[in-house]
Amino acid sequence: MRAPPLSLLPLLVAAAILSLSVATDKLDQTASIAGNQTLESAGGVFRLGFFVPPGSSDARAYLGIWYATIPEQTVVWVANRRNPVVRPPGVLTLSADGRLVILDGRNATVWSSDDAAGSGGVATRALAQLLDNGDLVVTHGGESQSGSTGRTSVAWESFDYPTDTLLPGMKLGVDGRSGISRNITSWRSAADPSPGAYTFKLVSGGLPEFFLFRGLSKTYASGPWNGAELTGVPNLKSRDFIFTVVSNPDETHYTYYVSDPSVLSRFVLNGTMGQVQRFTWHRGGGWSGFWHFPLDPCDSYARCGAFGYCDVGQSPLCSCLPGFQPRSPQRWSVGDGTGGCARTTNLSCGAGDGFWTVSRMKLPEATSATVHAGMTMDRCRQVCLGNCSCRAYAAADVSGGINRGCVIWAVDLIDMRQYSEVVQDVYIRLAQSEVDALTAAANRRSHVVLVIALVAAISGVLLLGAFAFGCLCFWRKKAAPAGRDNELPLRATKLKLRRDDQGFSDENKMSSEEDDLDLRLFGLAVILAATDNFAADSKIGQGKA
Repeated sequence: MRAPPLSLLPLLVAAAILSLSVATDKLDQTASIAGNQTLESAGGVFRLGFFVPPGSSDARAYLGIWYATIPEQTVVWVANRRNPVVRPPGVLTLSADGRLVILDGRNATVWSSDDAAGSGGVATRALAQLLDNGDLVVTHGGESQSGSTGRTSVAWESFDYPTDTLLPGMKLGVDGRSGISRNITSWRSAADPSPGAYTFKLVSGGLPEFFLFRGLSKTYASGPWNGAELTGVPNLKSRDFIFTVVSNPDETHYTYYVSDPSVLSRFVLNGTMGQVQRFTWHRGGGWSGFWHFPLDPCDSYARCGAFGYCDVGQSPLCSCLPGFQPRSPQRWSVGDGTGGCARTTNLSCGAGDGFWTVSRMKLPEATSATVHAGMTMDRCRQVCLGNCSCRAYAAADVSGGINRGCVIWAVDLIDMRQYSEVVQDVYIRLAQSEVDALTAAANRRSHVVLVIALVAAISGVLLLGAFAFGCLCFWRKKAAPAGRDNELPLRATKLKLRRDDQGFSDENKMSSEEDDLDLRLFGLAVILAATDNFAADSKIGQGKA
């Protein structure tokens, strides 16, 4: 499209000021915005306009979208992040062929959206509208220059081209039909929205998985999607947010929604921290962090190398999978597990191999794995045994608690970690001799655990009995009659001589039985008082003369 003559630019700016003096959410081909003019979504949630980042050393201007109701300007999308307006004023127009175009003060095109008309022709009734979800949408319809007609359709939208922020309803992934890859890339700095060092994106192949890159290097992985969750973030579930991953031949993407539409939330890639972060807005309290990743040392990509796994609940963090040992014991001993692990016994590539189950695992990186959607787990095991390169297998989909399909790794297993909660089982291929040894060791541990449990149970019963007996004694003591501190019951034993039928036997047989004689034993103090301190005239049978 040929830019309008330079002499017309002041007229465009004046027209923009007049046409948008009242807040509107739409921009048609007869209007434009410039300077401080903005579009505002119908519900007053978002605004679109030109802005200069806080702290910027110059007056470079960008076209962006930010929250309309938040005092602290929070930009969620930038159109011309690679090409700022350096010669103000910036002007946004909707061209004859249905494209959004940014012009600078010299009438030069700074940025434009894709060719919305599709062929460079005229798109009649083209319209740009800012929606309450933060999406800037260009639609067109009616009769084109070629004479064809059609219904109004979406020709372009900002949600297809995210910058550093993912809003509810936005997609992160790949659309195979349009060829659009939706990634988020950090700002270079807080004062510079140009692309920074970090990118968070889907890597296609095998099971869906999202990676954080610093340049070309992976720094974090979400873990493969298993139909129920991303296995590297098992604590992602929340009543306030609805997360989903869609994977089919047409597209693969991650998206989320907020249960309460009035809650403002954003998923942002922070280039300073090298983290993906989720925030929610609290009126009067500002932005509050909901979660962030990487979260702990075990979130570092491939921290424990091939055939190693990480566990924050143990020290050192890295361990080898069963049947493996550190490749470099020296480096392993100082906490460097990146060299990974090697098998203790080589595979025989046949019937001499078996499998060992490791539980609560983040699945290994699966971008190079092979997925068989309709295969049973038994068949998966046989296929793995029949492939000398197969290292492990697992269920491809565990949604609803049912194993469906199969994923097979014929590459080294990397980026694994173990969690305290149930995630998923992985079946590691080992030499059968290793499987037998591990089984025997597990049985011995089970026996020891059983003995300990029995001893603990018996000890518990004895302690409980002792406690009950103590409580009973205490209760009986509390229930005894009061006022007899100086009295003790006196029991006597009556002895009887037992005589047989023929007279007295050579030996007297004695038996005893206890009779309560109802006699009382009095304390010394009572006796002294009763006898007047053992006075002579108090003797029994004697009285005073």
